[in-house]
Amino acid sequence: MLPFAAFQDEAGTYLIEQHTLLIAPAIQVLQLTRQHRQAQQQGTGADDLLIVGNPTMPTIGGQTLTALPGAEAEAKSIAALLGTTPLIGPQAREPDIVQRLPQARIAHFATHGLLGDYEDWGVPGAIALTPAGEANGLLTSGEILALDLNAELVVLSACDTGRGQITGDGVYGLSRAFLTAGVSSLVTTLWLIPDQPSAFLMTRFYENLAAGQDKAQALRQAMLATKARYPEPRNWAAFTLMGEAE
Repeated sequence: MLPFAAFQDEAGTYLIEQHTLLIAPAIQVLQLTRQHRQAQQQGTGADDLLIVGNPTMPTIGGQTLTALPGAEAEAKSIAALLGTTPLIGPQAREPDIVQRLPQARIAHFATHGLLGDYEDWGVPGAIALTPAGEANGLLTSGEILALDLNAELVVLSACDTGRGQITGDGVYGLSRAFLTAGVSSLVTTLWLIPDQPSAFLMTRFYENLAAGQDKAQALRQAMLATKARYPEPRNWAAFTLMGEAE
């Protein structure tokens, strides 16, 4: 629950200003993500890019989730950087995304993150997508755990995606589901992230990756650039990289 990047020393200097950060939620998870990354380095042929932004929102408890135009702009900007086409609005159908996720090398979700346990699996968390057919538009932690993923990077650019059920072995939620399912590096958030600073930070993150920085370096430099423009920690400190830096 704590943003290590925003910790300050006696002089008021933030930890992110001095160090590149990478979080291992548990020693076993660190071993798991290393194994995932080694398998990916051996060559899998999974080179797809999956960029999702502002789906046609599902309805929960009779209320439709609010649209996220800032998330849509973020997805379009990142897709342009990566040379691909984002899935926006009605294109972001849950069944299609579930089908594509196992082949994705990089997956980016700019949408709502939810904290509820929608399947009574004991693993809370869901990502809002476009409902279609029997799919209700909620890609839950339980459904993610059932997938065989091979992504070297998944970014959950949505609110609260790093939160969940706190246990003696870390946090159980979306983050643990993705890492267990086969993802080697995961970016999550710890609170309600603001639209403009988040889009700015995420765009810088992918620019840094394209420039050859590893994921931890790329996130640090993106956070510092965002901090320079939006100084309050709530604007830049929510993002956390779990798993592998490479």
